Amino acid sequence: MTTPKEITPPLFALLADVTVTAQQGPTDVPVQQLTLDSRQAAPGAVFFALRGAATDGHQFIEKAVAQGVAAVVCEVLPAELNPATAYVQVPDSAEAMAHMAAAFYGHPSRSLTLVGVTGTNGKTTCATLLHKLLRELGYHTGLLSTVQNQIDEQVIPATHTTPDAIRLNELLARMVAAGCTHACMEVSSHAVVQHRTTALRFAGGIFTNLTHDHLDYHGTFDNYLKAKKGFFDSLPKTAFALTNADDKRGMVMLQNTAARRETYSLRSAATFRAKLIENAVHGLHLEIDGHDAQFRLIGVFNAYNLLAVYGAAVLLGEEPLEVLTVLSGLLSAPGRFEPVVSGKTRVTGIVDYAHTPDALENVLQTIADIRQPTQQVITVVGCGGNRDGAKRPIMAHLACQGSDRVVLTSDNPRFEDPNDILAQMQAGVKVQDQAKVLTIPDRREAIKTAVTLAGPNDIVLVAGKGHETYQEVKGVKADFDDKKVLQEMFELLGK
Repeated sequence: MTTPKEITPPLFALLADVTVTAQQGPTDVPVQQLTLDSRQAAPGAVFFALRGAATDGHQFIEKAVAQGVAAVVCEVLPAELNPATAYVQVPDSAEAMAHMAAAFYGHPSRSLTLVGVTGTNGKTTCATLLHKLLRELGYHTGLLSTVQNQIDEQVIPATHTTPDAIRLNELLARMVAAGCTHACMEVSSHAVVQHRTTALRFAGGIFTNLTHDHLDYHGTFDNYLKAKKGFFDSLPKTAFALTNADDKRGMVMLQNTAARRETYSLRSAATFRAKLIENAVHGLHLEIDGHDAQFRLIGVFNAYNLLAVYGAAVLLGEEPLEVLTVLSGLLSAPGRFEPVVSGKTRVTGIVDYAHTPDALENVLQTIADIRQPTQQVITVVGCGGNRDGAKRPIMAHLACQGSDRVVLTSDNPRFEDPNDILAQMQAGVKVQDQAKVLTIPDRREAIKTAVTLAGPNDIVLVAGKGHETYQEVKGVKADFDDKKVLQEMFELLGK
């Protein structure tokens, strides 16, 4: 991985913002590459020894040196040092990597109007809508999201919600080289804790909401909250911090930020205020800051997303009425309340990424708001493996509350036994709901069963994977697209 201009800065130039504990070896060597993977170590590279949950990069320093790296950045110096290699000891390798990656790629975030979106639910929708809005307003704009990364309309596949600091700065540098003036990105809690966004300069930050998620990584809800808040704590005074005033943790995000504090709300006084007039199958009707507006998106949760994006755009200096005009015509991100309607019996399939209790509850509530009394709601839902297990019975319980029939199934089991995950989900099914619940581990069969159960005009919700086009089992990703499988079953079963 090299810079867009093939620049090879000397090592010492990359250390300007790094806290260095000790240093050994030459620092005037030219740097051609940055890597945290010893398998990619090569002459002219800087290897970063990062401590991860599963592996410790310090174990691979010797291998990286043997492959001829110019320098090693680590928290503990190895016992034996190669005189031809530069060693830089730092308090935190991940933090040092972020600063050095930004410097290596010419601090690309400083050449962009960069807006970050954090929260449990709504990050992808907000980042995607803001990207689409800015494109429609005539700006060259980049996007970094769970679904995909984009440079204007060029799609670059995404592997993480927020890439590692090297990849992140490389992508931002590509945006700058392509003439982008703006960029929108999701900021995950993992990214904040792991310093992936450290050294980036943001023009603004958006907070959507905070609910139960990622406790497998953060340990406690308080740690999860602090990770999200850490993003706002790091914003400069030149930026804006826009928070959801209706979320009970919304104002916590603003407590220690140096940024300009702004709010949005559907229920109380705020910088940006909206009133919900209608939530129907054809879209939302809102009054925003006194302006009447119709939108193609559905659901109260999307009313918040639209309001957040509207507020961010206005804070970036855009004209309010023009922003509302463009937003009214936009659709959401793929796999976010995405409808698929059968040709014969008009069964409405809805594919949604809802993989947290709050997200599932929001989607089911939205369906409840727009459904007709005669329509049956059939929900297919699972929970991912090697992730927060506490939410599993809650997800099953919520599915039962909001549905006429429920099919519990596999999501991405990863390295867990799907049957163990399903047993934990089944623990949340109340006695009175057991008759309407089926458990089918095979996801394709589960979707087929749900479609079989659906009568004319019924609604089939397939929740959990959304935009994902794979299913991960024991480290192997096999092709699986909920939307395509749903369409296949509509055709196969003559729906």
